[in-house]
Amino acid sequence: MEKLYDQMMEISHNLWWSWQPEVIEILKDLDSDLWRDVNHSAIAFLKKFGKKRLEERAKELAIESRVNYAFHRLQEYMSPQRGWGATHAGPLKARPVGYFSAEFGIHESMPLYSGGLGVLAGDHIKGASDLGVPVVGVGLFYDQGYFKQQINSDGWQQESYGKSDMEMLPLKQARDKNGQVLTIKLDTRVGPLHAGVLTVQVGRSLLVLLDPRVEENVEEDRALAGHLERLYGGDQKVRLRQELLLGVGGLRALRALGIDPGVLHLNEGHCAFAVLEAIRQAMQEQGMDFSEASKYVAARTVFTTHTPVEAGHDRFPPALVEEHLGLIREEIGIDEKTLLGLGRLKLDDPDELFCMTVLALKLSNRKNGVSAIHGGVSRRMWNPLWSERAEHEVPIGHITNGVHVSSWLAPQMRRLYDRHLGRDWMDRIRRREVWRGIKAVDDGELWETHRFLKGHLIDFVRRRLLAQAGQRGDDAGEAGLRAGLLNPDTLTIGFARRFALYKRASLFLDDEDWLEQLLCDSKRPVQIIYAGKAHPRDDKGKELIKRIFHLGKDPRFKGRIVLIEDYDINVGRHLVQGVDVWLNNPRRPLEACGTSGQKVVLNGGLNCSTLDGWWAEAYDGYNGFAIGGGKIHKDVAKQDEREAIQLREVIEQEVVPMFYNRDEAGLPRKWISQMKHALVSLAWNYNAARMVHDYTQLCYLPAGGATTSSLPDESDLDLPSIVKWLGTKDS
Repeated sequence: MEKLYDQMMEISHNLWWSWQPEVIEILKDLDSDLWRDVNHSAIAFLKKFGKKRLEERAKELAIESRVNYAFHRLQEYMSPQRGWGATHAGPLKARPVGYFSAEFGIHESMPLYSGGLGVLAGDHIKGASDLGVPVVGVGLFYDQGYFKQQINSDGWQQESYGKSDMEMLPLKQARDKNGQVLTIKLDTRVGPLHAGVLTVQVGRSLLVLLDPRVEENVEEDRALAGHLERLYGGDQKVRLRQELLLGVGGLRALRALGIDPGVLHLNEGHCAFAVLEAIRQAMQEQGMDFSEASKYVAARTVFTTHTPVEAGHDRFPPALVEEHLGLIREEIGIDEKTLLGLGRLKLDDPDELFCMTVLALKLSNRKNGVSAIHGGVSRRMWNPLWSERAEHEVPIGHITNGVHVSSWLAPQMRRLYDRHLGRDWMDRIRRREVWRGIKAVDDGELWETHRFLKGHLIDFVRRRLLAQAGQRGDDAGEAGLRAGLLNPDTLTIGFARRFALYKRASLFLDDEDWLEQLLCDSKRPVQIIYAGKAHPRDDKGKELIKRIFHLGKDPRFKGRIVLIEDYDINVGRHLVQGVDVWLNNPRRPLEACGTSGQKVVLNGGLNCSTLDGWWAEAYDGYNGFAIGGGKIHKDVAKQDEREAIQLREVIEQEVVPMFYNRDEAGLPRKWISQMKHALVSLAWNYNAARMVHDYTQLCYLPAGGATTSSLPDESDLDLPSIVKWLGTKDS
């Protein structure tokens, strides 16, 4: 049985297990309460469970064959000869893609994410692993992650931070060829910055994390590993040093590990300093001058922007940039004006701040937004970089985000797909014809599967509500009554995301008289489950949370409006697997993509959304519900007012009647028809396999195949002209 424990431990050190339902079921069967208590961490579970107890329970449950099967599946999965990439991404094997991101949301037990950007990055490297596309993730280690959220008795969000227990995480301390602990050093004008290197295995993909908690650093720099809020906070020096560590330190860490990336993929501007380090390395190793090296690196760099609002793009004062990048600038042989020009729209404006997004745009030949609308928004936003071109000629395209299906799909839905789409449907997920098999699924079978998942969600929400009430010291009887009023037969709407104002969580709540009539209808009731965090300094977002909290306690809405604390991957997974309708009503065009609704589709739910992000290109009139017709108004107050009315109309006149219109067998036939059509029309396209495939074909392979012979003829330009050329060259 010791072998069994060792096998389970080996599985737990590769986050592959986190998207394998049979492994998760083994752990839950061993002790479901402990599994919840350790926040679904396989390593923490096994260490707390112990070898002896595993031996006893293994005999009781006869799980040895299940563990052996999972162990051998992992060995088979890790074969470099398997997967689409083995035959279609060969040039990347020797020199893989370095995928840089400030956060990675792999699983709730690894708190290295704050929201959608991180979850997308996690889905990207998991998708690359499944396809066998050589991608190495590069990020920062945060020993406190993002904040834990609690709502006090007044409804106000409280933030707290707890340190990660390194022994309970699947991290390895990287070592050099001599077995010494690997550290990276970056020199700045204000002293050196050091970092250790941690690695995490995510299926076939490796995730490399820079960890500044090393003794060589002063305490201020060790604190860079604190929590994600610091990256998105107001301290510019802290943020710049984190981004220097991520970009420059990240590329140096890869090289120290013996990984020479053939392609750099910058996931948002936070990691754009990597291109400057790549230029320095190219000049040092290949004898290029700055002009040649800049073009050489740009040809190998892919930049994905996610932020459709100006305020979301990092900008730093020139003095701070020179303080931290001045030594690298001298190494690559450019003056301060040229360096600052790489991050400016106006090269000669001494008052313009240095923008990380501008740096990434100028030093990448391939750049994209994350949905069709967002691509257009980005072209409009950054048109000044290409002022001589029409907006539609700005060289920023789009690759629409997709989600990692295995991470978000309920096991019950997976089994349904196995029965009707063929056991290998996951390998063929990108083919439209695969999903046509959904049409033949019996309506009753699909509906009962969905009802089971909905019941599972309601059970989860009840447990969370009771736990939250206990932490606040609420009356246990009253809390139990409210939780018990949730009904799995009631139309259930989910709304979960950051409580940023543009996401308009209050749009559904603005007319409370209408809301009472809708939610409390005796024949056709509706319940809505909210979850989400506000940034610690966003008092307006906190006010929204407070309002929802108090509405949930209002006697008019008791049991009809609930708020789940501490939104994370685990809460999100339960919600997307069990709701009937996913409500998303951002103010167009401020939602870059918004992938949560894609997860809902896979689990049989329907979307009700404004025509923004992915939904604008996905909605066909019958695969969900649209709020409005996609028009915007210069006066945002008028736009909000108009779309609030449209939201009420679509919920009241379309969603509710369709859900409650049942036949003699008690089945909502038209609703089920829409569920099937949503799967047939959307599931093949809005998944990480398609997304990574597109990046590989359109970006990685062309970029990885670039050679010095492809350098343009402009190599005789002076430095200011080179900066301009880098910003205007077609991708």
